[in-house]
Amino acid sequence: QVQLVESGGGEVQAGGSLRLSCTVSGLTFSTYAMGWFRQAPGKERDIVALISGSGSSTYYTESVKGRFTISRDNAKNTVFLQTNKLRPEDTAEYSCAAARAPRRDVPTRVAEYTYWGPGTQVTVSS
Repeated sequence: QVQLVESGGGEVQAGGSLRLSCTVSGLTFSTYAMGWFRQAPGKERDIVALISGSGSSTYYTESVKGRFTISRDNAKNTVFLQTNKLRPEDTAEYSCAAARAPRRDVPTRVAEYTYWGPGTQVTVSS
């Protein structure tokens, strides 16, 4: 049974930082690209950051470039999202997801991600 469990969310003031973690079990972690996605109330789920199975390739949505960093530890089956300089518009539920892909590839369509965690709330106050 595949499980993804996020942690690290919370409430911070604008300009603050949070480090999100997602631990995965039930699959061969290094053969899956991983992604962080977010969904605010009344809005669609959007890509935040993606990373290939090898960790050599990454993708960021434009609004988080220079502020967020995605990384992974394949020995610990964990993917991270370091979020810095948080803004109120970053407030959303953040979810991690897995997509089977060649080790250097980063799938960029949400529909390619087949396994999802339940999410962790990030709230940024002004």
